[in-house]
Amino acid sequence: MSKQQRGKKHRTPQKRAARSSVPRPRRAAPALPGNMDLMARMLEHAKPDQIVELVLPFLWAALSDGRAPANICVDACLTLRNAYGQLGARAEVLPVTVAIRKKNGTGTVYGSLTPSWTGTSWNGHCALVLPDSERLVDPTIEQFDEVRKVGMGPMVGKVAMSTRDDDSLVEPGAQVMLQRGDLVLTYTVAGPEALASVVEHPEAIAHADGYRRTGVNTASLTLAALRAESVRDRAMQAPHPRLHALLQAVGDTPYEWDEAQDVRFRLPDQCGREQWLRLDEIPLPPSTPAAWPR
Repeated sequence: MSKQQRGKKHRTPQKRAARSSVPRPRRAAPALPGNMDLMARMLEHAKPDQIVELVLPFLWAALSDGRAPANICVDACLTLRNAYGQLGARAEVLPVTVAIRKKNGTGTVYGSLTPSWTGTSWNGHCALVLPDSERLVDPTIEQFDEVRKVGMGPMVGKVAMSTRDDDSLVEPGAQVMLQRGDLVLTYTVAGPEALASVVEHPEAIAHADGYRRTGVNTASLTLAALRAESVRDRAMQAPHPRLHALLQAVGDTPYEWDEAQDVRFRLPDQCGREQWLRLDEIPLPPSTPAAWPR
């Protein structure tokens, strides 16, 4: 069977998780649940202005298929930051605490406003903020037992947030309140020192290439899902010109995993020769916005 014939069988996202150089679990933790049905619902019902924001974290969780450890908020956010960026959506890491409270007011606060590292273990919690669409994304919220019991997957919330004067992140100390079943989740934003403790730490720097690679692969499978007949029209209405260019470039071409477990599409390269190209190798029009982070 030829590569092209094999590739044609894989028009929908696979449950197979790509190997990477991202660090292994830092301490014992239950696995995050993955749910392809939840992801499929996101694809079916998401509106154009929310389709990328919703599908990416749900696909990431579904691909884990119960194999991703729950305590990897740093790994998840740095991976998804790259995945969002490949599809043209700006995402930034946001260290937070999250207070999870029941109807009777009781609850627990997780994370720290002054997080720190113990060896290779980061003692804190982080999410992502999408400044351009004013959304908060918490891909590992189900690491907390009370939220896991509700069973609704990653948290993606549309919130009113005021960015800082430099148009970077929400102000330190700001709070975001979201509902999950009968629970109220209150996120409190930590300061710039907490952010530096994530993105400037040797652990994050050492694995930057792995985060980018797994982010590109996650974005590739998302793109494959977004080009489905029932989804493509809405995806082309999303406010992401880079996504539009990628959808037009890829069309219905087959894709496959290579020996290094990278997703590749069968497309002409810069010289017009048919090649199996990674998402970040696909030639796009010169006017196409660059991927984030820039």
